[in-house]
Amino acid sequence: MKAIKEVIRLHAAGLSQRQIAQVCRLSKGAVGKYLQKAVEANISWPLPPEMDPEKLEALLFPGHLSATVTAPVMPDFAAIHTEMRRKGMTLQLLWEEYVAAHDEQRVYQYSQFCTHYRAWKGRLKRSMRQNHLAGDKLFIDYAGPTVPIIDPGTGEIRQAQIFVAVLGASSYTYCEATWSQSLSDFLDSHVRALRYFGGAPVLLVPDNLKAAVTKASRYEPQINRSYQDLATHYGSVVLPTRPYKPKDKAKVEVGVQVVERWILARLRHFQFFSLMELNREIRRLLEDLNQRPFKRLPGSRKSTFEALDRPALQPLPTQNYVFAVWKTAKVSIDYHVEYKGHYYSVSYLLAHERVDLLVSARTVEIFHQQQRVASHLREDSRGRCSTLTEHMPKAHQRHSEWTPGRLLNWALSIGPATRDVVRWQLESKPHPEQGYRSCLGLLSLSRSYDKIRLNAACLRAMKVGSPTTNSVKSILQQRLDQIPETPQKAAPLPAHDNIRGPRYYH
Repeated sequence: MKAIKEVIRLHAAGLSQRQIAQVCRLSKGAVGKYLQKAVEANISWPLPPEMDPEKLEALLFPGHLSATVTAPVMPDFAAIHTEMRRKGMTLQLLWEEYVAAHDEQRVYQYSQFCTHYRAWKGRLKRSMRQNHLAGDKLFIDYAGPTVPIIDPGTGEIRQAQIFVAVLGASSYTYCEATWSQSLSDFLDSHVRALRYFGGAPVLLVPDNLKAAVTKASRYEPQINRSYQDLATHYGSVVLPTRPYKPKDKAKVEVGVQVVERWILARLRHFQFFSLMELNREIRRLLEDLNQRPFKRLPGSRKSTFEALDRPALQPLPTQNYVFAVWKTAKVSIDYHVEYKGHYYSVSYLLAHERVDLLVSARTVEIFHQQQRVASHLREDSRGRCSTLTEHMPKAHQRHSEWTPGRLLNWALSIGPATRDVVRWQLESKPHPEQGYRSCLGLLSLSRSYDKIRLNAACLRAMKVGSPTTNSVKSILQQRLDQIPETPQKAAPLPAHDNIRGPRYYH
């Protein structure tokens, strides 16, 4: 309409149609057409003050619809923004659905559709500009404020930490109180959070706290091995945020802020005497938080979670993750490793090797070069050992199989004199096990000498008052066991002045 007004004004100023066409950059035919329409509508310059562009267009082109009537249908950009968080969703598909839904009306072309959507999206809050796919990321952090808990017995006050987890697409939030931010509390909070969500995300996005990251790095952070085990158990991947980059976890930063405002602020006048009592009140307020309507988007965290995140989350395994810690140890020369004062055996071939211990509340598993080589029930008795027979060398296995009863039974199978020698060797020591070596030495003689000779040698050793293994061995080597014993008469005492004789006492 601006061009038509300019044509009418210049024509009234006396310019030719050629000159008007050059000034307005129109064709000569268009200038002539506009002037003809003005004559037909009896319009001349100056235009009346009430003549706005819409009225001028209606007078010159009465057959055309007004621009306000024929404006394209505006898409529902809030619904489009929600749909864009679904995995695999594109603006092209949403535009085609928009066109199909308004086939009888004027609609925007694809390029205009995208331009208007981006302009609408730019007016949202900064935290909403990140594109989070459904079921993709779970952001984890701790709130700054703590909640005091009073010990009812002593009056001591302990500060409870507040764990917060937020799903990226729906902002669905979970929070709970724990005694600390230690590894065990951190991982147990994950287990309860995933149970609350009813599924596991693809990515776990924690901050760089020690329980999650052993060595922070912008490019290659080192994940705590126990945390990595939890992620593997649930089919997820740990992707820590970059150090000193709060924008990487803007979703949970907002979630923490919401928890502080709508949960912790409401609890400031309460007194709690147990962690269970505090978590019960937090859960009540958490349900209210997740059902609170959004201000700029349709629905709530709860409804958006049901529509987006819940269908996309991975199913949980049948068993919850069991907390366990990793430790490094060196195998001693006695093929045992130590954990908290108790000793656990591995194969004797691994003596002096470095191994990894995976310790849970019930078991101790030992790994060498990422292969499990031993598993024991966990014991808390200090100074004791848990030893499996198959871990011992053959010689040690044979030694460990001997007991006092078994040694005596073996000796009796040789003969009663042999049993008497074994019993003497066991009883002559402060502890029976100290006589095992002598008994095993006697056992080795049975491989070289038959039972009759060995028993005869033991009988001779008992008679001479030296029932040792060396004495028995010497008797066998000298063949003294084969020489018959002859009774010797006692020789009469020689006569001597110093010998009084029996008469002296009468």
